[in-house]
Amino acid sequence: MINMIQKAKDAAAELTMRAYRAAAADGTLAQAEVKTAPVEIPKDSANGDFTTTFALAASKALRQPPRNIAQALLDHMDLTDTYFSKAEIAGPGFLNFRLNETWYRDLMDAVEREGAGYGTSDRLKGQRIMVEFVSANPTGPMHMGNARGGVLGDTLASVLSACGADVTREFYVNDAGHQIEKFALSIEARYLQLMQGEDAVPFPEDGYQGGDIRDLAQAYYDENGDKLLHVPAQERQETLAQYGLSVNLPKMKSDLERYKIRYDKWFYESTLHESGYVAETAEKLTEAGWTYEKDGALWLKTAQIMRENLIKAGKKEADVEKLDLKDDVLRRANGFYTYFAADIAYHCNKFAVRGFDRVINIWGADHHGHVARLKGALDALGLNGSEKLDIVLMQLVKLLRDGEVVRMSKRTGKAISLSDLLDEIPVDAARWFFNAKPDTQMEFDLGLAVREDSENPIYYVEYAHARICSLLRAMRDEGVTVPAQAEVDMSLLSGETERALLRQIAQFGEEIFLAARDYDPSHINRYLQELAGCFHRFYTACRMKGEAAALQSARLKLADDTRIVLRNGLALIGVEAPEKM
Repeated sequence: MINMIQKAKDAAAELTMRAYRAAAADGTLAQAEVKTAPVEIPKDSANGDFTTTFALAASKALRQPPRNIAQALLDHMDLTDTYFSKAEIAGPGFLNFRLNETWYRDLMDAVEREGAGYGTSDRLKGQRIMVEFVSANPTGPMHMGNARGGVLGDTLASVLSACGADVTREFYVNDAGHQIEKFALSIEARYLQLMQGEDAVPFPEDGYQGGDIRDLAQAYYDENGDKLLHVPAQERQETLAQYGLSVNLPKMKSDLERYKIRYDKWFYESTLHESGYVAETAEKLTEAGWTYEKDGALWLKTAQIMRENLIKAGKKEADVEKLDLKDDVLRRANGFYTYFAADIAYHCNKFAVRGFDRVINIWGADHHGHVARLKGALDALGLNGSEKLDIVLMQLVKLLRDGEVVRMSKRTGKAISLSDLLDEIPVDAARWFFNAKPDTQMEFDLGLAVREDSENPIYYVEYAHARICSLLRAMRDEGVTVPAQAEVDMSLLSGETERALLRQIAQFGEEIFLAARDYDPSHINRYLQELAGCFHRFYTACRMKGEAAALQSARLKLADDTRIVLRNGLALIGVEAPEKM
């Protein structure tokens, strides 16, 4: 729960401001309205562990050159009983701080005390957040986009929880509407073809052509024969649709369980229609004056809503008028509500009924045009969709094998599904690689994912954890165990590789927060690779066996702290931390 990076920043800022107040009190510097000292981590550790640009920022207000101000601050600064051993001036007026043993000791104390909770915080405490992800159509197997969205959503939910938020993971099941009608017609055609011949029964032009549809029709026929041959078409279609869903949904759930994804709630679109909530939501939009009827259909004034939102956001009216904004149908002339109407109702339910403070959806990039329309509809209902609904758009996945793009499964000869992928590579490798930056198109190298060398990032990170576990076992066999932090002489961990490893350990909580803030859980992957690299360099440079007992114990404690952080980070991504490799 303790963020040692933030504690050091706060301490450096307070020291700087205290020094300024002292310098202003004795007339060395002028009295002026100056802001709190900004403190950052320099890119190059040669420039200190933390730095402030206070002198540069205050130069104009204080009417002195930045280096003069920095010198005055230094002359009035007392580092006694602080986290810093030294402060020094650099460049045009930077004031750089170097950490002392007290800070490193408190860091290692925090890791020991917090254990599995190290890195977590309460920065989002009190926020109820829903993360809705995957939500694949239950009309066929899950594909690579679902695989990517699955781990992005799951890991994002984990980092939000680690920052103190109350998070719900949700899967929205599209078990109603046009897609299900098409699903039913497709299975029906294949079912009738089994009995009457393919030439006798035309297949719908826009039907689902996949082999999985044939499999569903065959499975129903094998269980029930021609039971549905002579019943009314609507009854046959409804029965076959429900049968298809009864097969596909459990398969989706089992595939996602295999992928280590467990939802708090599976929300069914059909419940919105059956309860009348879709109609109720459309009525609320009508009452608010945002709908009109045309050609027997009910339309939403989407263009007007978006136009007003864009102008409020600062867009020029002339530029907005050039956009091709269109209205949307909510209810067709036949009385059936559209998918868009159901989607508005679903999100209205999230905010107005279930009371989430924020909702995050993980969508494919092809949904880009839907984002502003949905947010606008929620704004029209007074639900502040522009602020409270966040959409993470993820780019496409390109599978590669030996440098060649792969589209078909070797085993089935069909498009590669999530299930096919998990038959070919370990689940942990899939989760690691798909947890890439959402807004970039990713290339998934199937060969790299199973390589056992440092080129494979997950192997490199897992090997660091296993290497530490192996070290601990070997030392234990020699009668040497990990000491308590109170027994460690911190002055012995003064080498650059040791200090670099400690600073990287300290960064963990900050990276979790950045992943939550940016909706980019790949922060954790990058952090773990850097942490593993710091450990491997430390392990190479700093011997343990044969060293004096005190130094050996201190380094062993540092290795064990690294193990804890590696384990915690891998757990956020849903990846195992192996003890042997």
